[in-house]
Amino acid sequence: MAVRLISTLALVLLPALAAATGTTQQGSLVDHWVGPVALLIFIIAYGLVMAEEFTHLRKSKPVILAAGLIWVLVAWTIRGMEGYAANAAEQAVRHNLLEYAELMLFLLVAMTYINAMGERLVFEKLRSRLVQKGYGFRRLFWITGLLAFFISPIADNLTTALLMCAVVLAVGAGNSRFVLLACINIVVAANAGGAFSPFGDITTLMVWQKNIQTAQGAMNFWAFFTLFVPSLVNWLVPAAIMVLAVPNDRPSTSADKVVMKRGARRIIALFLLTIVTAVSFHNFVHLPPVIGMLTGLAYLQFFGYFLKKTVHRDHAMTRKQFARETANNEHLGSLPVFDVFNKIARAEWDTLLFFYGVVLCVGGLGFIGYLALASEVMYVNWGATPANITVGGLSAIVDNIPVMFAVLTMMPDMSMGQWLLVTLTAGVGGSMLSIGSAAGVALMGQARGQYTFFGHLKWTPVIALGYAASIATHMWINSHLF
Repeated sequence: MAVRLISTLALVLLPALAAATGTTQQGSLVDHWVGPVALLIFIIAYGLVMAEEFTHLRKSKPVILAAGLIWVLVAWTIRGMEGYAANAAEQAVRHNLLEYAELMLFLLVAMTYINAMGERLVFEKLRSRLVQKGYGFRRLFWITGLLAFFISPIADNLTTALLMCAVVLAVGAGNSRFVLLACINIVVAANAGGAFSPFGDITTLMVWQKNIQTAQGAMNFWAFFTLFVPSLVNWLVPAAIMVLAVPNDRPSTSADKVVMKRGARRIIALFLLTIVTAVSFHNFVHLPPVIGMLTGLAYLQFFGYFLKKTVHRDHAMTRKQFARETANNEHLGSLPVFDVFNKIARAEWDTLLFFYGVVLCVGGLGFIGYLALASEVMYVNWGATPANITVGGLSAIVDNIPVMFAVLTMMPDMSMGQWLLVTLTAGVGGSMLSIGSAAGVALMGQARGQYTFFGHLKWTPVIALGYAASIATHMWINSHLF
């Protein structure tokens, strides 16, 4: 019984894409001393991750250390042990690294494009236009929520939430009630919008890249769009209730006009072309989506080269005039120009390295045998539907990325409807608490003192109602997939 409880705890805290669950064929180390020690190392490391807001210790540091400690313990323990090949640990680690490389490079390209659009003032332009419209609080509540829902499938829920929160803070200064409700609405909408698109949330991306085959067909790019209506319900139900508490006033706020930098619209077009390339590579020639994304990065690199060579156009000069003015004006020559590698450098490296740590950590725990036990408890003893609904609840406490990594590592035998269900619950379950998603955590920092954990918690029952309604909607309209 104790072992089963430990395995369930492992599922609650596990974040990884491990891939080395082959221990079910070659033996288990769960009953060996290395099993509890490795699990304890990971629990301590992830506890530090969850306390990042208070300790200010970047989340990548403890999990990277834990990954190294867990694997060195595993490798040392199985040396010469019967039932394990001499290079079993090495092969498992290499497989984990391959899984991580695909995810990391995919996200790196997406982050680079988002940073490039930010540098070209694309998001500032959108914020400025919304502020200048002079809408009332209730209308802004719906507009920011609607934009969050439809932008997050293309960008990502974190970037979308930060953008919409900037709008809310600009127009709602001095009205803390509106800021709180609007921020909750944005978090719910951004997470819901990200759940039905492989590009909207990391959990959905992971499921898509896994290329899961079910009795109803493959989990291809278009399969996820069957979650559109359930995701919309997940946002609309709590939004329709919360809007009644939004002040029915009109803010008196103005904003300076923002002009996007040269090339902004073309970078947006190149990002959309990159998405098409990734989907096409995956669907038509069966290459990993990351190959298409990296090809799309080349589009941005060549366009960045064009922007550098034509920098004189930014100053309404000919090339000769610009060279002459630069020679006479050192300040003009030192002005920054577009550089794609600066955008790569500004990627969320702490997040990317955090993924490395959790992939390798759960790689080790999966190798030991914990995930096989957790899979038996949840997907065999409980059943797929209760297990997948529970996953959403866990993602509100732990964050959806770790939980989905654990599910993909266990790889239970499920129908397409069940895989879509766990994609939905893991994506939107984190909205129930402010700490349950990256969007919520980020907005607590951006709207500090106005959007808080306890302020969000008061509306958790309403958000949970939307969570339940989205599950019921999915099981109703997509019943043929179960």
